[in-house]
Amino acid sequence: MKLFLQVFACLLFLPILTPVAEPVARNTLLFVEPTGLEPDIQFWIRIYTRVGKQRGLLHDSRNIHIVYEELELPENLSVSGTERHVEKSKDRYRKILKRLALGNRKNLTHEERRILELFPPEVSNKTLLGHTKRIRFQLGQADQFRAGLVRAGAYADHIQKILRDMNLPPQLAALPHVESSYTPGAYSRVGAAGLWQFTRPTGRRYMRVDQIVDERLDPYKATAAAARLLAQNRRSTGSWPLAITAYNHGASGMRRASRKLGHRDIEKIIREYRSRRFGFASRNFYVEFVAASRIAENPEHYFGVLVVDPPILYDSEPLPFYASAEAVSRVLEVDIESLKAANPALLSPVWTGQKRIPQGFDLKIPVSELAQPLGSALASLPQSQRFATQTRDNYHVVRRGETLSRIAQKYRVPIRELENLNNLRNRNRIRVGQKLSLPIEHASTFRPEGRRGVVPSALPEDGVYTIRRGDTLTSIALRFGIDEEDLARVNNIRNRNLVHAGQALQFPGQPEPQRPPVPSQPELPENPSESTDLTPMESPAGQEKATRPGSELAPLNLLADPADYRVNADSTIEVQFGETLGHYAEWLDIRAQELRVRNDLQFGEALPIHSRLRLDFSRVPKAIFEEQRIHFQRAVQGKYFSEWEITGTTTHTLKLGNSIWDLAHQQFKVPLWLLQQYNPDVDFETASAGVEIISPIVERR
Repeated sequence: MKLFLQVFACLLFLPILTPVAEPVARNTLLFVEPTGLEPDIQFWIRIYTRVGKQRGLLHDSRNIHIVYEELELPENLSVSGTERHVEKSKDRYRKILKRLALGNRKNLTHEERRILELFPPEVSNKTLLGHTKRIRFQLGQADQFRAGLVRAGAYADHIQKILRDMNLPPQLAALPHVESSYTPGAYSRVGAAGLWQFTRPTGRRYMRVDQIVDERLDPYKATAAAARLLAQNRRSTGSWPLAITAYNHGASGMRRASRKLGHRDIEKIIREYRSRRFGFASRNFYVEFVAASRIAENPEHYFGVLVVDPPILYDSEPLPFYASAEAVSRVLEVDIESLKAANPALLSPVWTGQKRIPQGFDLKIPVSELAQPLGSALASLPQSQRFATQTRDNYHVVRRGETLSRIAQKYRVPIRELENLNNLRNRNRIRVGQKLSLPIEHASTFRPEGRRGVVPSALPEDGVYTIRRGDTLTSIALRFGIDEEDLARVNNIRNRNLVHAGQALQFPGQPEPQRPPVPSQPELPENPSESTDLTPMESPAGQEKATRPGSELAPLNLLADPADYRVNADSTIEVQFGETLGHYAEWLDIRAQELRVRNDLQFGEALPIHSRLRLDFSRVPKAIFEEQRIHFQRAVQGKYFSEWEITGTTTHTLKLGNSIWDLAHQQFKVPLWLLQQYNPDVDFETASAGVEIISPIVERR
């Protein structure tokens, strides 16, 4: 019997030694591989499969097939020492090229002859001199690509299911090889994170990204988000090669490139398109993807037989309350490190005990580590360890309309204590955005309860409470340990005295009841200084590979937005939703009337969306204007996506009498600017019956 069990165990674990999913065949119809790009593709195959991390290629940055040397890096050198070593080698080739550029092609040294043979026989002296400015070093990545192929085994089945469910090409699974080498916890130096390297602004469209939870680090959540972004890129750009490049350069950048050149030919765009933002990383992103696809299709050809990571079978449950990581670890009989590894989206404040695991968070545990089903284990958590609210911060950011007394009342601290703690000389002089420190004991133990030591009642299982006779909003908030303001906000209660028996209340943090959301585009005044509630997103953006040295930032910091916010060479711009003449005047430091005169506009005349407007850059440079414009758009979009999340799309065919404005606000429940992003080629002013409109499906966070 013992021998039988041993044999059975060996057979049981045998699949671990083989790939968990069949390699995906390349689709060269959707993802073209032009002959003219073959040298570039081969360059990246060489980097990914034959050049290790202690070596790199010195090459021409524009014609990357021109490789001067495979350079070995001495071991144990510091970063600055390595840079000096590379720079010394670059300088040697600059000198050779300069000597060749003098025109002497006779009596060459062996090295000079070797370098000259890298170029066509008719190469001019001027061309050779130009190449001296384009010598670049690319570090080898064979070690990490091989490791990425091994790691990919754990996620292959899940990724292919997501792509299949969304009717997307399976070849897209090669993209994480380029972005992160399939490293779920990867961070780039510009703030992109996770398997798919989402920036914060782009990630917040599709996932929860804040100081407590960052779903970019959850490979399963991030895969669904990446699929939605890639599908949107394909709709915006019109081809898969452009959609892939847009993942790095932005949809607006690729639309601008194809519009400028008059076609969608990826080879010609890579070779001919010139833009200060379309640099090395963007220009090479598609050929890197093709190279990665070829390797992933036939990994044994490049690396031999690989033992890939097997998929992990998880049990998953939304947490029905707030709870500390320590309490959850204890009740599940799983150590903290295992809990942390299974839930990478939970950030440091949760693991240090500063914050609780949020209610509704999709908790995962490997089935192999559970003594009982996850749901049953969570149900056994003592009531004293369940909470209705999150642990409060030790500071408060002042919002519009708040007073110091109201803030003191909210946190149940003496107003004098707040004044002293924050060195406030005048309690009436606090400003929007000001960060006020809170007394630590109040900040860490705050619960809006009537008497100290009273444990709030357990929340109803469905998250809904039906008001009884004699209840008030205050008494309900006290009973369940919920902030009264939050309770009123979630249920759209403007007058807290007007609640009645039989009324159903949704608790904060619970799943939303089945009623349509009603987001809308904010009404923006002509004078943008009135819109002081809008604040910019905090982090830089740029969709680039975490480990690729020398990559430039991606354009505009709005990678998923196909709208064109750039200034044309003729000093004109394309008018976008939410922008007014007052915005442009303020960003240009001129009066709005000057822009009316320049564009023959009457006072009060509307600016048609997508019309062209001529601007005056005599006081403000174009680059500064673009910066301010992007800052504004990021603020508008950041504010919206702090409350709403894109979960899918729906299609609607316009009927006679349909108004796109009514569809956006009454049927789709999305702001017009977001609807336009999903239909960048539809003119909302003239769209007629029969036109197909795609709308994102949004859910309140």
